[in-house]
Amino acid sequence: MPRPDFCRPLVIAACILAGVPAWAQTVYRCPGNHFTNALTPKEAEAKGCRVVEGGNVTIVESRRPAPAARPSGAAAAPAAAPAGTRIDPNEQRARDSDARRILEAELRREEEALAALRKEYNNGEPERRGDERNYQKYLDRVAALQADIARKEADIASIRRELGRLPAAP
Repeated sequence: MPRPDFCRPLVIAACILAGVPAWAQTVYRCPGNHFTNALTPKEAEAKGCRVVEGGNVTIVESRRPAPAARPSGAAAAPAAAPAGTRIDPNEQRARDSDARRILEAELRREEEALAALRKEYNNGEPERRGDERNYQKYLDRVAALQADIARKEADIASIRRELGRLPAAP
């Protein structure tokens, strides 16, 4: 009588498991906190390894991070002062004023872009273009304008927060 098809995978799995040696499932802890399951019991005993019992062990090999490369040739930009060192107050004021000037210029650009978007948006009824014969294209453009306006408003709010964190201008 032939065996049903559903028994074949079970028979194959049983044959495979029967062929796995018992030492392949044993995890050893060797000197130097080196864990392995690739040793026979004789090899483990010769190296002074002990069997790890009482739970599963997961071993993940990782690479060591590469040291940071220094730029060659040209002098590197001055790095921020290490923690605990003092920065000259005049230099800090200069840095703060540069940061304020940059943020204010960026704020002006973003506000101008927002004004242009709001003008194009026209209170939710922008002018239809010639390439928008299909009404869905028009609706998609209106939705994109709304999203762009919301994004610009969020950008402006974040720039204002950054400006608020800076010390007051002298």
